[in-house]
Amino acid sequence: MIIDLAHDRRTDLGSYDVCIIGSGPAGLVLATELSRFGLGVCLIESGSINKHPSSDELRALDWEGIQIKECSRERVVGGASSTWSGLSAPLDPVDMSNRPFLEVPGWPISHDDLVPYWSLAADRYRFPPLEAFDEFRGVRTQSDLRPTWSQLDEKVFLAAAKPQRFGKDFLAIQADLPVSVLLNATVLELGGPSAGDRVTHAAIACPAGHRRTVGASCFVCAAGGIENCRLLLTSTKMCKLGLGNDRDQVGRYFMNHPKNPYGTVNLNGTMREGAYFFGCIRNGLAGFAGVRLSEGSQIEQGVLNSYVRLTPTYPWSDNDGVGGAVYLAKCADGLLDIWKRSHGGGVIPMRDYSETGDDHAYQGCSGAQAMRRAAADALFHLPAVASYAYTRLTGRSPAIRTILLRNYMEMEPHAGNRVMLSARKDRNGTPVALVRHTPTPLDRRSLERLHDTCSEELHNTGVGRLVSGLAAEARWPIDYDASHHIGGTRMGDDPGCSVVDRNLRLHTVGNVYVAGSSVFPTSGCANPTFTICALSIRLAEHLKSVLA
Repeated sequence: MIIDLAHDRRTDLGSYDVCIIGSGPAGLVLATELSRFGLGVCLIESGSINKHPSSDELRALDWEGIQIKECSRERVVGGASSTWSGLSAPLDPVDMSNRPFLEVPGWPISHDDLVPYWSLAADRYRFPPLEAFDEFRGVRTQSDLRPTWSQLDEKVFLAAAKPQRFGKDFLAIQADLPVSVLLNATVLELGGPSAGDRVTHAAIACPAGHRRTVGASCFVCAAGGIENCRLLLTSTKMCKLGLGNDRDQVGRYFMNHPKNPYGTVNLNGTMREGAYFFGCIRNGLAGFAGVRLSEGSQIEQGVLNSYVRLTPTYPWSDNDGVGGAVYLAKCADGLLDIWKRSHGGGVIPMRDYSETGDDHAYQGCSGAQAMRRAAADALFHLPAVASYAYTRLTGRSPAIRTILLRNYMEMEPHAGNRVMLSARKDRNGTPVALVRHTPTPLDRRSLERLHDTCSEELHNTGVGRLVSGLAAEARWPIDYDASHHIGGTRMGDDPGCSVVDRNLRLHTVGNVYVAGSSVFPTSGCANPTFTICALSIRLAEHLKSVLA
């Protein structure tokens, strides 16, 4: 049942077994999983099914350091997954280990603990099966670029050729689930007896200004990496510092995956194909292999798990018009499917970063607005689009003489990088979030060391010469928001440096849980959605046992 509080004025919103706040991938997977167990679930979404200016207004926040993109915080059913490109990968074993050079412990659960849940997420929510990441390595034999590394390793990233749209998928089946969905319902705080250790209700603001409450046996904050922190900090009825914040840990250890292109490889010769590194479509999956330091080298040198993606430089590379044309092609599902079938299911090499990268130029726009902008870009840059289209349609591979490095950083969990409350308030009178995060010296040194090692090995293997001067840059150039908002309510066994326990329950509150990337103790370099969904399935199993 869907109840839109923009129009429905009912005063009694009921009480449930579980109340989930937020309808991004974490909330939707959790709601779906809990419904399998016959539990009564209420899913609360601050926005609606589609984008609306009234909901977009609530995305506002303040930031210091790395800018936070508003389109990374969509207030719609499905959250930011309504705009994502679908790339995913499981975390690496080193990401979840205790690395002695970090200021806080790693994950309280092991990599092996999560493997069955990644498998379930793949089976149920259209992520690539784990074996597909290994199978993709077979594409390497078809590439002109096949260096033998000594200190480097390769990490595969895959996406469904049609990225999952969690909101649409959930809405298609929600009528058959025992889930009540509240739309245009912004949770202001979680409250209960001031002397108690259990929350009894969620206080909700509706668009017309009236207030409502929802009761439940358990509450799950699944509103995203930033909003999870803000909601706990604004819930001061049971703790003046914020719910679960008795030790001033809520909001700390916030992380991202800062990214930007930097560094060029001048090849010793020319090459034509490099589908494994440069990107391709194979067996219905789009993917590529990034390059990182081997896990042994990381531990030995005391550095983090950043990676670089190798992208060929074509005459049209990074052209807005080509990006617009690719975006329009992605929107034309039928024509794109016909074109893919014409290749007989073989490997289809990518010819531009936008084919497997983010459509960041059009994120945050409505569908019609994005298509108009994309069409205008394509027309304005018609010569570049024509050159790209000719190569793409004829299957001819242009000569590649240079390769651009696109950098993706792991950030260490650092207490000074954090989500706080700003002095500015939103229309509901609630403080907006203030996000303060910037790369630390360890973060920067880790990427610098990766560049140094790439330079050594590209030279030693005869591939070419890397031109890079990261260490000499007065202003750190890798500073673009990847929309991966991680940490802030980290999972751990020690309440002195974590917010939730290994079952994702607040240390100090008996019936409040947190879902999503905000619970990650470390970030690794993988896109977080695959692991978010795996953890949500695991949490659903735990809540089933708790509520049994």
